[in-house]
Amino acid sequence: MKDHKSEKLGSGDVESIDELQNIYSSLGNELGKVIVGQENVIEQLAICLFARGHGLLMGVPGLAKTLLVSKLAETMDLRFSRIQFTPDLMPMDITGTDILQEVPGGKREFEFIKGPLFANVILADEINRAPAKTQAAMLEAMQEHKVTVMGETYELPPPFFVLATQNPVEQEGTYPLPEAQLDRFMFLIEVDYPNRDEEIQIARSTTGQELPNLNGILNGDQLLRFQDLCRRVPVPEHIYEFAADLVRKTRPKSEDAPDWLKPLVGWGAGPRAVQYLILGAKTRAALKGSYMVRLDDVLEVAEPVLAHRVITTFAAEAEGFSSRDVVKRLLTELQAEG
Repeated sequence: MKDHKSEKLGSGDVESIDELQNIYSSLGNELGKVIVGQENVIEQLAICLFARGHGLLMGVPGLAKTLLVSKLAETMDLRFSRIQFTPDLMPMDITGTDILQEVPGGKREFEFIKGPLFANVILADEINRAPAKTQAAMLEAMQEHKVTVMGETYELPPPFFVLATQNPVEQEGTYPLPEAQLDRFMFLIEVDYPNRDEEIQIARSTTGQELPNLNGILNGDQLLRFQDLCRRVPVPEHIYEFAADLVRKTRPKSEDAPDWLKPLVGWGAGPRAVQYLILGAKTRAALKGSYMVRLDDVLEVAEPVLAHRVITTFAAEAEGFSSRDVVKRLLTELQAEG
């Protein structure tokens, strides 16, 4: 078991964190050329990217979710692939399939033709419109970074990053994502309406000339290096304890859960939530130029990590109590206890 006291930044890591902070700032500036507002969304996307996690963007149509992901890929020298999920989409449509090809000599052999999953940044548009078999293939790719076709396994190229979008309004003809697949997403990122000034700016910037092309900020090798760097950011012991205590309090059958929560929550978060709280906090600290995780880093990632892992009951829905409300109240109480 790793001793937490041995956690420290290695030689050159301090300079690399400074470099990452500058890259993150440049990334925000580039995206700001086409995306108005949404600073929190951009930050959460960046955390997922540098933490090797996947993100699920939730928001009504017209909030530039697809544009944001495609422009994020444009700022990196990575292969981008967009998959429009539909009820008739089959697993082979995303993984690829074997095709019989004629080879020299008149013989025929099967050749594997790669599908759109063989890219670095995957935009899974309206992922909840895909049937269960296709979602299962997507789950394998997200978790294992590989796909299985006709009994053969193929590795996906690193880095591999899935950003999925989901429309919370229109539910006709959709297949709700099972909790097991939701749990594979590091963050549930809620994309909200812009404010009045932002909406006026959107109207100005999108009804004139074409959107500008963005400059490349980093390549795949740099991204992999920074992903490793983020995992080396030191975490004080009390931060580990805070993350574990927070997650344990979300479980209604646990002795740690407060009495008010038990009738409102059907299922709490699992151990993966603790992992993502720490990993998200490490990555946020690095992006902000900090050489150690602070409590604020955990507080900022708590809602996107836990919102889709805390399953509320019908009683909670009747009272208008959402999973985010549960997380906010737990955070307030846990800070007061500390």
